[in-house]
Amino acid sequence: MSNAVQWVRSLIFNAQMYLAMLVFGIIYLIPAIISRRGAIAACHAYCSYIRWSAGWIIGLKTEIRGEPPTDEVMVTPKHQSFMDVLMIYGAIPRGKFIMKSILKYAPIIGQFGLRIGCIPVDRGKRGQAIKQMVADVRAGRALPGQLIIYPQGTRIAPGVKAPYKIGTGALYKELAQPVVPVATNIGVFWPKRGVMRKPGTAVFEFLPRIEPGLEVSEFMARLEREIETASDRLNKEAGFDG
Repeated sequence: MSNAVQWVRSLIFNAQMYLAMLVFGIIYLIPAIISRRGAIAACHAYCSYIRWSAGWIIGLKTEIRGEPPTDEVMVTPKHQSFMDVLMIYGAIPRGKFIMKSILKYAPIIGQFGLRIGCIPVDRGKRGQAIKQMVADVRAGRALPGQLIIYPQGTRIAPGVKAPYKIGTGALYKELAQPVVPVATNIGVFWPKRGVMRKPGTAVFEFLPRIEPGLEVSEFMARLEREIETASDRLNKEAGFDG
């Protein structure tokens, strides 16, 4: 398939992805207002639809490996594209992201995100936000579920090295919950910027748990080593040699 044809297919896919967000938002508006369950159902339905439409519009298949958690844990995925947000959320029952504060003002994403229990974090006040988040969890104000935090804080392209943020370590220490790292190679097919989406099979791999009790420095070193090693392996599996 020529790049021009794939680019057009990618453009169509991207357009319908955002249109579908509006459609699902309208369909599930009343159920989401009535209960958190309705909002979760909306987000899971949307994730499933995008996974399905990616397969037949742009030829991007997706595969989940490992064991997605269903209990109270922290999930720490490699972040390479919007697709990993959808795949991680769609694979677990009650996910709640730590998200950039500005996203709470985004149409549909912001409203449904807050409804399912996502926690806005102001990047300029990250330490303060983490303290408040820990306090909310301890006081029982935070909704139950799987807390998803991207340890690098932003999307990182395959082959690019970027530091892991200490906020993940602070949460690990304070919450004393198991951590489930997640590796991926989605960035090989879905770049950080641009329209083009490549065909192939993107893998999202839930790695073995890291149990609570480690020193923060030891935990952060292990987390980075395990996610980066597994993601590099998946990148090579997808043909990336950068």
